[in-house]
Amino acid sequence: MAQFPRSEANIRLLGQVVAHGLAENGALFPAPPLAPAALSALLAEFIAATEAARAAKAAALGAVAAKKGKFKALKAALKQELRYAELVAEGDDAKLKLLGWGGRAAATEASALTPPGQPLSLKAPEQGEDWLTLFWKAPPDGGAVAAYKVERRLRPDGAWLTAALSLDCKATLSAQERGREWEYRVVAVNKAGESAPSNTVTAVL
Repeated sequence: MAQFPRSEANIRLLGQVVAHGLAENGALFPAPPLAPAALSALLAEFIAATEAARAAKAAALGAVAAKKGKFKALKAALKQELRYAELVAEGDDAKLKLLGWGGRAAATEASALTPPGQPLSLKAPEQGEDWLTLFWKAPPDGGAVAAYKVERRLRPDGAWLTAALSLDCKATLSAQERGREWEYRVVAVNKAGESAPSNTVTAVL
């Protein structure tokens, strides 16, 4: 004796065959519990529901993937914002608390860090009328770098001032005063302190 199938695909196929067989052989099967037309309608409803479920599942998977992507972007953006705030606030816990950050946990983390090592190989290979791009290498030792301060001064003995902040090993400085001899250097920073300055580069734009 035949065994009733278990999979949806095989049950669906069996339903199609049974509905067609009942419709074509009414003399042999005159009074089935469910009329062939009703069975065909039920089969059509099942097929429609299956397609709807498949579409809903695909949409749900797409929505989950989109959510994960947005969450990853938000997480990265928040980390960048907080690293910037820590650098600007210079460890002032009261200022960081204005952003919902800081507190005892942050202080404990800072105490476990050591200042970064010295950034290396600073150079300025790209320059324009009033801009230049600086590149350097990350410190080979010391604590993890939170950010870099790009500093400049007027040659030969002007005061070093912060010209830019960067989270990467490069920075483009625009609106630099022309006709002046500027000297640039980079300092790596984290919660524990600052590194020794990098080598310097000089530019006259």
